Amino acid sequence: MSGNATGSDNSGNLQSISFIIGTFILVIVFLLGVPGNLFIIWSILARARKRSVTTLLILNLACADGTIMCLNVFFLVYLAQQSWVFGQVMCKLLFYLCNTNMYASIMLIMLMSLNRLVAVRWPHRVHSLTRRRIVLAVLAAMWLLVFILALPALIFRSEQNNITQRLVCDYNHAVSEYVVFHFTTETVMSFLLPYGVILGSYICILRRLRQTKFRRRVRSEKLILAIVVTFAVFWLPYHVVNVIQVVAACAPKESELKNTLEKISKSIRPVTSAFAFISSSANPVLYTFAGRSYIKADGLAFMARLFEGTALDSNGRKTERGGRERMALGLKNSDTSNSAVIKT
Repeated sequence: MSGNATGSDNSGNLQSISFIIGTFILVIVFLLGVPGNLFIIWSILARARKRSVTTLLILNLACADGTIMCLNVFFLVYLAQQSWVFGQVMCKLLFYLCNTNMYASIMLIMLMSLNRLVAVRWPHRVHSLTRRRIVLAVLAAMWLLVFILALPALIFRSEQNNITQRLVCDYNHAVSEYVVFHFTTETVMSFLLPYGVILGSYICILRRLRQTKFRRRVRSEKLILAIVVTFAVFWLPYHVVNVIQVVAACAPKESELKNTLEKISKSIRPVTSAFAFISSSANPVLYTFAGRSYIKADGLAFMARLFEGTALDSNGRKTERGGRERMALGLKNSDTSNSAVIKT
């Protein structure tokens, strides 16, 4: 009996430490994320003269991240008090919006990678595939899918008492099969599958660049790659916890392995969730570093100039090819003029 009590106390202390660390992370995220994402939205809507597909995707990503950053106050109060005080409805709604942001972020990054793939592999089809109507239809379908995939947060989230008898907003799965279905679907659809598409896209892009004689530096390539890596780094611990909970659900009932894995997952979930929030505030920092060369010349409009540079990427190969054709025509005209002068 005393051994169980000691184990419960240790688990409770670990969870309290996890709450404190999570609170510290969210404070930093809030201070960076809210002004940063609002600045991105303002730069695109008010200062950018040219808007490419990449720019439109970045705008959607900033809107999703900015919304979550504004709701960060609720999670700060939750972690600071180590108790849920906002009621059952807000418990479901706020975490539903968090899951929506998670799915939207990775889906938008995946669309950026596919857009780069089309621009590199099939440059002659870029304009037909990136028409405004097609892009808006793809974005509408993506958001519909995102809202559907995030529904488990509405179904399984509820107020309950944790191991320290404090009221928390946590998942409440009736049977272990729900745990396996929920977290497996979440990890596969919001991490493994999209990243498979992203990695496949970049492998094809690299192969194409090696085969192409006329190589040009694509301005948005490194920026998109940095966004991809950043998202993976900050969301990987969250999905590791998902895998731990799935393994715990599959373990025999009342086994030591099951109890240990459940304690670990519940104890470190607050930190990994807060850590995942950093990805929403990291993108403005990445854009600032990517556009630092524009700061002296353009001031507050430097980020708009950076995004305008991405608009040139979709037309870059066509422009390059057109430039070579114009150069050839210029040489022909020059040769014709010279021959005419000689004849005269």
